[in-house]
Amino acid sequence: MIGKISGRLDWRGTGEVLIDVRGVGYIVHVSDRTMASLPLLGEPVSLYTELLVREDLLQLFGFPTMLEKEWHRLLVTVQGVGAKAALSILGALGAEGVARAITLGDARAVQAAPGVGPKLAQRVILELKAKAPAVMAAGVSLSARAEADESVIEDMAPVPAPKKATKPDAGPARRAGATADALSALLNLGYGHGDAAQAVATVAGEEPEAETATIIRQALRLLAPK
Repeated sequence: MIGKISGRLDWRGTGEVLIDVRGVGYIVHVSDRTMASLPLLGEPVSLYTELLVREDLLQLFGFPTMLEKEWHRLLVTVQGVGAKAALSILGALGAEGVARAITLGDARAVQAAPGVGPKLAQRVILELKAKAPAVMAAGVSLSARAEADESVIEDMAPVPAPKKATKPDAGPARRAGATADALSALLNLGYGHGDAAQAVATVAGEEPEAETATIIRQALRLLAPK
């Protein structure tokens, strides 16, 4: 599995680019949004990738962040949504826009993607709404944009193994991190800080050991219109 490509941008086409990795060129399909964010030809570039394998076809799809890659993986699980349709949805909305549309049940936003009709958009909402909090929770730590790194393209010097250290009890820190991540995810959806913080605090008080995805899911229920 090819999970990431780092090299130099060698060519731009319609919906695809060629990345030169030490003399080997990889054609990678990207969304219009990703295409617009790429550097100039000849400059370093790095994309997370998903390899589509069929009997007579191998295709690479590229994403600027792991979060977008995770959403692409989830979108293609919906019946009728192929790899290119999923890329179209991400290109129209972005990772956070997809999370917002699915979580809030906004089928019209999904329908704005080229090639996605109303029935397919509604199916995306229905099939993924329950799964969205888990991706949102992971996305808090995955949303940093991937940047091309010369050390990845050129030969890297050996990195010494880190010394082992005794870890303190991470329980309180883990719980604090889960609530902070849940709050961040809700703010990204557009909820006000006060309402989001109150909902997260309520859930965390009732379920102190809850993971981030659970806090998000329960908080969304509290924030839903009565």
